[in-house]
Amino acid sequence: MTEAPGAPARPRVVLGVGGGIAAYKACEVLRRLTESGHAVRVVPTKDALNFVGAATFEALSGQPVATGVFEDVPDVPHVRLGQTADLVVVAPATANLLAKAASGLADDLLTNTLLTARCPVLLVPAMHTEMWEHPATRANVALLRSRGVVVAEPASGRLTGKDTGKGRLPEPAEIVELARLLLARRDALPRDLEGVHVAISAGGTREPLDPVRYLGNRSSGRQGFALARVAAQRGARVTLVAAQTADLVPPAGVDVVRVGSAVELRAAMLDVAARAQVLVMAAAVADFRPVALAEHKIKKTDRDPEPVRLTRNPDILAELVQHRASGQVIVGFAAETGDSTTSVLDFGRAKLKRKGCDWLVVNAVGDGKAFEVEDNAGWLLSSDGSETPIPHGSKAMLASAVWDAIALSGELRAFAVRTLE
Repeated sequence: MTEAPGAPARPRVVLGVGGGIAAYKACEVLRRLTESGHAVRVVPTKDALNFVGAATFEALSGQPVATGVFEDVPDVPHVRLGQTADLVVVAPATANLLAKAASGLADDLLTNTLLTARCPVLLVPAMHTEMWEHPATRANVALLRSRGVVVAEPASGRLTGKDTGKGRLPEPAEIVELARLLLARRDALPRDLEGVHVAISAGGTREPLDPVRYLGNRSSGRQGFALARVAAQRGARVTLVAAQTADLVPPAGVDVVRVGSAVELRAAMLDVAARAQVLVMAAAVADFRPVALAEHKIKKTDRDPEPVRLTRNPDILAELVQHRASGQVIVGFAAETGDSTTSVLDFGRAKLKRKGCDWLVVNAVGDGKAFEVEDNAGWLLSSDGSETPIPHGSKAMLASAVWDAIALSGELRAFAVRTLE
């Protein structure tokens, strides 16, 4: 992968493509990576070209495509590609490819590249459920993860033919989000949440006025989904309580509970809280709801409309803290704007003290910040008084910073040990 003279260096990504029906999705992964400024070299297996031709990958990447080690021999691609890459992504990674990677076999350009790569490696499995659950595949996945390879959790859903189950390739947007996270971290995602049950709320609640209208907010749910996605890839069992989330695709490996209003979200979170070690309230919960729901659509009239009377919604975060199990870790979110006398951070400090949770993520909102955008920034406040700035980056990167802090906390380790005893 070469850059034009004088051009700024772009992150160098090798995109491996295994020989499975999901190979067609690699085209969308490739498009998203190149359009976001990455230099991508596609290295398919020979069987992958039965599903997508080399010309397609070459046209989308602007790079040559080869499968064997005896092509472009003077450039020694079977060594150079892995040595010079900033990230290697294989999507789809078939059961056969996982077995080869675990065994260190190198019989084509892709498997040679995997052996020479010293950068983060992301393998994204796609196969039938029976293959994914087979003891041989599970052993191969465990071995690869023990070596620092990120083997993503597959999604559940429609497979080939009429079959459904776990083993579906995650959506391209999710794969690219994980790739961006690994490039930003410059290391593998640890599997430090194994055995931990996490419950996360996401999205904005809607409080109905009549059969057509509602009171709501601008939350898209992207941050909550990113928290769920990263936690699942770090080994956690994740229950995602999702309010309105702008038609986001649920993260792979995550159980989703759909809710609408604040009252429904409260009931779902209190239910799952009884079984979870970590609770994260990332949802934007409406502070108020109408006292009464109109049975019919409120019509325009010549008269002034009747005022809408509001009542306060339950404080779900405070209630979770009040009824917490011993050692349970609770994380809140605060979307603040600040005012003429008080800063966003000061509002966050006051909220942390008032709510009594262990951690509080404080975001400045408005003017294209936090809501309805891909990136985020903020501060992570702890009940012990520490404050950690989270620099501007992807919402997955913010999620990663939150999980780094939680995984390192002695409270979580102690609680996990007591739960498993």
